[in-house]
Amino acid sequence: MKHKLLLALLVLSYAAFGQIPSSNPDFGIEQRPFSIEADYFYGSILEHNPDISHLITGHPRGVTLTFNRKTYGFKAWERFHRYPDWGVTAAYQNMQNEHLGEVFSAYGHYNFYFYNRHLVIRLGQGIAYATDPYDEVDNPKNNAYGTTLLSSTFLKLNYVRENVWRGFGFHAGIDIIHYSNANLRAPNNSTNTLGVNAGVSYLFDYENFPEYIPVQDGEKSSVYAEPIKYNFVFRFGLNESDVLGSGQSPFYVFSAFADKRINYKSTLQAGVDVFVLPFLKDYVEYRAIAFPEDGGTGTEDHKRVGLFIGHELRFNKVAFVSQLGYYVYYPFEFENRVYNRLGLKRYFFDDRYFAGVTVKAHWAKAEGVEFSLGIRL
Repeated sequence: MKHKLLLALLVLSYAAFGQIPSSNPDFGIEQRPFSIEADYFYGSILEHNPDISHLITGHPRGVTLTFNRKTYGFKAWERFHRYPDWGVTAAYQNMQNEHLGEVFSAYGHYNFYFYNRHLVIRLGQGIAYATDPYDEVDNPKNNAYGTTLLSSTFLKLNYVRENVWRGFGFHAGIDIIHYSNANLRAPNNSTNTLGVNAGVSYLFDYENFPEYIPVQDGEKSSVYAEPIKYNFVFRFGLNESDVLGSGQSPFYVFSAFADKRINYKSTLQAGVDVFVLPFLKDYVEYRAIAFPEDGGTGTEDHKRVGLFIGHELRFNKVAFVSQLGYYVYYPFEFENRVYNRLGLKRYFFDDRYFAGVTVKAHWAKAEGVEFSLGIRL
């Protein structure tokens, strides 16, 4: 699952970049406050697919440990995003099912605060290790995890009170944890655990936490607006169809789009994707032989063309990408004509070049993880 590891490393590389010593004549030397957290969670696996009903036999539970790098507005992106945290989270989850086993995971995350910093939304992306993945001999009933290494995403909504007493605080809320191998190998029905959590936190050097720096006079997000730019992207990856044992194949995507940065946070996009999908070619041939009543010839084109619109949420040199597309060239019916893409990208050299990792899916069903390299003109 090396591509998902890269996705986590993109988050962490940004975190590491933020720790380069810096100074500002207006704000002095940058301070680096941080906190740690520990919490316990308890939940239920959602039956998003009836094929995993036999795997829902108990209430998964586990623990998480978290490191948060606190921000206070030293950099412009911190001020525009209301002083978020970034950091790393490690988690252990017992799935309470003999076929699913246990899962260990690690994430890069961001915390976004609301309502006087008492409500926090945490979004994490990383990798997970499943102790009991699918095996045709030893564990054939685990049709959720086709590989030992999985991608994982979690979302938390918590009520938070920090530094209540001598740096100690508490939090509680709800979360959802997703495990999937993003169609790297079949089977891949995945799991989603909805749960509740509660825990404690500790803010180091709490007595010297810096004052929050407000948005400066004359400093507006809109001053970062740019004229329309043109982007060319090459994406690639590895995946497998839903047919067990069909084998993995590389895939390629060629994209071109225009974007318009409207302020510091947001960039709007519109463009075209050309998909070359060898796994779909194999699937077309398989369907023609295995299900001749469908009327397929086995010679249908495995390529596709889609039009998409999108948005980028910028954090300095890192952006969260979300795109929604529609196939205008769709010679073989597989999944549906609407697709979506979510992930991260990192800009280099005055935002002229970029690299990223995204997950392309049809609604909640992933088709593959895409590495990307691009240029912005």
